[in-house]
Amino acid sequence: MLKSSTPPPMPAEPTQARRFSKARAAQSYALLEDYVELIDDLLTATGEARATDIARRLGVSHATVVKTIGRLKREGLATSLPYRGVFLTPAGETLANKSRARHRLVVAVLTAIGVPPEAAEQDAEGLEHHISPATLRAFAAFLKKQP
Repeated sequence: MLKSSTPPPMPAEPTQARRFSKARAAQSYALLEDYVELIDDLLTATGEARATDIARRLGVSHATVVKTIGRLKREGLATSLPYRGVFLTPAGETLANKSRARHRLVVAVLTAIGVPPEAAEQDAEGLEHHISPATLRAFAAFLKKQP
């Protein structure tokens, strides 16, 4: 751990506000990414993605899932049919695939540096949504150099 006797100077207000705004937007979008990835996984594994199954797997209420599915539909990422569950649009499938690829890349780097697999999976769940494209490229380059 690095120790510093004096904290770094605070960034200018617009810079700090931009950073926090970016973080809030990323958190909001991360929720959508988690949902489309899980919906895709459920559709692949069982042929259906019901709100009840999504709620159980995410550990949230059925009402929360219904609200988020509404947002997915408004964003053009999903559709739903009564008594048939939720389905991804082509845009939703693309987002699920990108999110899954980022997750796998982050897990691969974490395990390559010695993080235990279960911890890497858990940590990647948060990191994958907030990592920049430049860092992802560096992660991929790092993995290519590994024996």
